[in-house]
Amino acid sequence: MLFLVVARDGNDPGAPARRAAVRPAHLEAARRLHAAGTLRAAGALLNGGEKAVGSALLVEAEDEAAARALVEEDVYFREGVWTDYDIWPFRKAF
Repeated sequence: MLFLVVARDGNDPGAPARRAAVRPAHLEAARRLHAAGTLRAAGALLNGGEKAVGSALLVEAEDEAAARALVEEDVYFREGVWTDYDIWPFRKAF
């Protein structure tokens, strides 16, 4: 089943530095998940300019609990880059 995840970054002054510090590890893990077919699409949410303020992910998971586990295992979540997130079941139209 597909799930759309919208994860929001913290908005405190240290948030951009936290994101930058763990971005290489986040991208490495994301590439593995993409290659395995678990992460169908992903990218940064921008503030209207070039500054990342969160992430959107399209995840293939057995159920919502598995999708939540995937998010919470991500280094962005573990290191406080993502401070909260929402998950919705997603039906692909095209």
